[in-house]
Amino acid sequence: QVQLVESGGGLVQAGGSLRLSCAASGSNNSLNAMGWYRQAPGKQRELVARLTSGGGTNYAASVKGRFTISRDNAKNTMNLQMNSLKPEDTAVYYCNAEINVVGGFLYDYWGQGTQVTVSS
Repeated sequence: QVQLVESGGGLVQAGGSLRLSCAASGSNNSLNAMGWYRQAPGKQRELVARLTSGGGTNYAASVKGRFTISRDNAKNTMNLQMNSLKPEDTAVYYCNAEINVVGGFLYDYWGQGTQVTVSS
């Protein structure tokens, strides 16, 4: 079992910055990757940024160059630094952990989500 708790969301003006954090607890010895997803009203949940256990990263095209994902292994946290925020970044942001399970499958764990609102 893995528990994920997000923090750092809020209201910010366009052009501003926010830093999201995800605190992970529980058994994550078989971690494949962690990432941030977001879901805006009326839209599907989408990948924002992903960080593999090997250090590889990938970003949605819409956030590349503005957002940076990182992980602090000592604190067992994952962060998302969001700069130059735009109104279209407004969404609920979810922390995700992909865990390797028996049989070679991946199991997804999710946090409860944190609201990010960017005003124009």
